[in-house]
Amino acid sequence: MPIDLQEWLDGHSRRGMHWYVKRLSGNDTLANGTHQAGPYLPKRFLFGLFPALDRPDAVNPDTWLDLYIDSHDDHRRVRAVWYNNRFRSGTRDETRITGLGGHASALLDPESTGAVVVFAFSEATPVSEAQCNVWVCRNESDEELMESRIGPVEPGTSTLLVPHPDTDSDFAAKKFRKDCWLDPSEIPSQWLEEYPSGTELAQKSWDLKTYSSLPPDGRLIKRRECEYELYRSVEEAVELPKIRQGFEDMDAFLNLAQSILQRRKARSGRSLEIHAREIFKEEGLLENQHFAHQIVTPRGRRPDFVFPSEAAYLDPSFPDAQLRMLAVKTTCRDRWRQVLNEADRKLSRTHLLTVQEGVSESQYKEMAESGVKLVVPAPLKSRFPSRVRTEIQTLGEFIEEVRQLAHSPN
Repeated sequence: MPIDLQEWLDGHSRRGMHWYVKRLSGNDTLANGTHQAGPYLPKRFLFGLFPALDRPDAVNPDTWLDLYIDSHDDHRRVRAVWYNNRFRSGTRDETRITGLGGHASALLDPESTGAVVVFAFSEATPVSEAQCNVWVCRNESDEELMESRIGPVEPGTSTLLVPHPDTDSDFAAKKFRKDCWLDPSEIPSQWLEEYPSGTELAQKSWDLKTYSSLPPDGRLIKRRECEYELYRSVEEAVELPKIRQGFEDMDAFLNLAQSILQRRKARSGRSLEIHAREIFKEEGLLENQHFAHQIVTPRGRRPDFVFPSEAAYLDPSFPDAQLRMLAVKTTCRDRWRQVLNEADRKLSRTHLLTVQEGVSESQYKEMAESGVKLVVPAPLKSRFPSRVRTEIQTLGEFIEEVRQLAHSPN
């Protein structure tokens, strides 16, 4: 009998559980052909659960456990292994889960690339060994329910959730301080009264870390990482005192939790767009002359970016070949089809900027046949199938293309 996701979440949110949450990249699945053998999990996480792995003197130390992919009714005896040949003149120093059965596993299926996945590990006891229950989100409905519970899951990031010491069902995220984390005394006082806007957060992250020496692609990735860390520090400074004060009833607790998750989702949805706009300007593209942001078309649609200008886009005599439309989606696995209805003019190609770490070949083919061309930061291209990498534009290449259009005769 199929397991309901809500029941699964409730059943695995208890004392003694440790969650690792991420989006599957092309390096986790078999999408990019690198055959890494299984999904990556951080050493600090697996070493805590399986101390026998933490043996740098041994060659690729491992341990075996039962893994249940409950979303796809799949049970296997798998191997958690530390590939550590870097200590013996090699290059690898990473922990993975292997022995999943190849394409038959939802964790390795190329079609799972970009999906949210939760690894829920139970702790070992004197009478039972640790095991892992997994949920690979099968569709957008799964992801919406999952993110409503734990917050947005950004491509290229991960979250470690550990049992809260005071309850059986609440989780607290482990934090690892980075350069952009602010202590409460460092946060602007007005932000402690009212959350900053997405633009204010982005501007502060640029002040903390400009990454101006990096090309546009690397700059985009690093700035988004910095802004996310900054946001989490503000969130903790504002919300943690409320949580510590306690709640009069369950409704008060649930209302606060829901507001936190909704605010995270709203921030995530705008972040990529805000950083892309700033980078366009830094690269010499003038707003309202070389590009326009969030115009409103006569049919009430609102494309993210059009090039070279709103006037050109709305002028039916302006050649289609000289126009570009860029949609911005943090993830594209299920959302890319929305792009097809976000503008009035039907250009031969619609560009889509995403930071999702890979798609399957069949997903890419469907996008390409629908006229969608992916724009992906250069460091992420290796996560995509080798056969399609040459067809994907980097952000820098897209900027150069529209720069040339801006200086060419109509």
